Amino acid sequence: MRRSLPRANGAGRPPEGAGATLRAGATVAALSLVALLAGVLSWTVAADPSAEWVSPVGTLAAWALFLPAALAARRVPARHAAAVVLLGALLLGAAAISAPPATSNDSARYAWDGIVQKAGISPYRYVPADEALRPLRPAWLFQDAGRAPGQDATCHTNPFPTGTETTTNIPGGGTLCTAINRPTVPTVYPAVAELYFLAVRLLPGPGVGFIAFQLAGLLLSLAVTVALLAFLRRTGRPAHQAVWWAWSPLVALEAINGAHVDALGAALALAAALLLVGGRTLGSGMVFGAAVATKLIPAICAPALLYRRPVRFVAAAVATFAVAYIPYVLASGWAVLGYLPTYLKSEGYDGADSPRFTLLKLVLPASWSTPAALVLLLGLAVYVWRTTDAARPWDGQVLMVGGTLLIVSPSYPWYALLLLPFVALSRRYEFAAIAPVLAMMYFTGSQPYGQLVARLGLGAVVVLLVVATLVRRRRTPG
Repeated sequence: MRRSLPRANGAGRPPEGAGATLRAGATVAALSLVALLAGVLSWTVAADPSAEWVSPVGTLAAWALFLPAALAARRVPARHAAAVVLLGALLLGAAAISAPPATSNDSARYAWDGIVQKAGISPYRYVPADEALRPLRPAWLFQDAGRAPGQDATCHTNPFPTGTETTTNIPGGGTLCTAINRPTVPTVYPAVAELYFLAVRLLPGPGVGFIAFQLAGLLLSLAVTVALLAFLRRTGRPAHQAVWWAWSPLVALEAINGAHVDALGAALALAAALLLVGGRTLGSGMVFGAAVATKLIPAICAPALLYRRPVRFVAAAVATFAVAYIPYVLASGWAVLGYLPTYLKSEGYDGADSPRFTLLKLVLPASWSTPAALVLLLGLAVYVWRTTDAARPWDGQVLMVGGTLLIVSPSYPWYALLLLPFVALSRRYEFAAIAPVLAMMYFTGSQPYGQLVARLGLGAVVVLLVVATLVRRRRTPG
């Protein structure tokens, strides 16, 4: 028998301590990239609003840094991964709340609706410009227009960090300066969103501004991160997968800095999916009903959740939705519909001239885009419903939510917050590319080249999804 020659001590393997050094280096690399990403985000949100190029450039730079950061997180030692993910989320959250909302004034309406409810008034009863509510107006949301001698009243140049809306549609024909968009129409937000607005404004005094909702957005984003980490640990999956939510520039810019209520809808939709996988159909239905009563958009997650006792699930969701509206219906009657019907029309979901359905309009007459979109969405919903794996409903959810965003092509990046938790769970990371494309559509929508940006961006995402699907199928045995 051939005998093996003795090897020199340590030959053929790394020197003692080298493995620990490599693991420490991976952790340092990941956190260094996150710190650099936080710096880019801080610069982006703190820039002068008049420098309109900063937001698109900063957003693209943030996504360019996020990708290597997410890859670096894969090499972090498993025992430290969850802590690194959370630490990175906190760094990015701190950067996001370092300045007022940079690209949207939606949280101004949230704050106003909360202030009104705190005073015992239904948010559906009065429009923000109504003089009956003048005593409730804080200076960081409203200012009276100045008037120079011999001139009409005008708003001061950009008195609010989120931009200024000017309206003359108030009693007496005066001019009102406000940070709230559409100040002459009722609120568009559903009942659970309004309860959230009230909850956030209950404790802060009238002088506390946008930071209240930004902190609430940070807490929501961290809650989603913790829920993802807990599920990944319970199922034996690596913690680094949670970075696709926790470190995403979309979460930092839209859920935290912009404080969009879509973060609450995403958190509730994720909770509904996790509860259903755990066999808690009734609880899942109730949470899902609350998600839909937050922003309506989470309703598109339903096809992937109807695989276990669907009647019980739907009944719980509908009952929760209805119960949330009871106090508002009692106070305001049919006014609880608010601005929603007009909003859908103004956003172009019902006409040939709409800015929506970008990809469909490349191959169909514009007048066919809306009915074609409805047919495609119905077909996608049926496919997802029929093919959902009970152990992995997020595979269907990422397809349903991502497909809807591509078909409808809304130019609001925060709509993609609903997508990201399911991107992390499904590991279909290519779907995350939808978020920066929607952001670029948002920034360029009013420009002559806006349609070109939308077509090229969405078309590139479709190509990426097709290529990723083919590669994944080739790697999957038999």
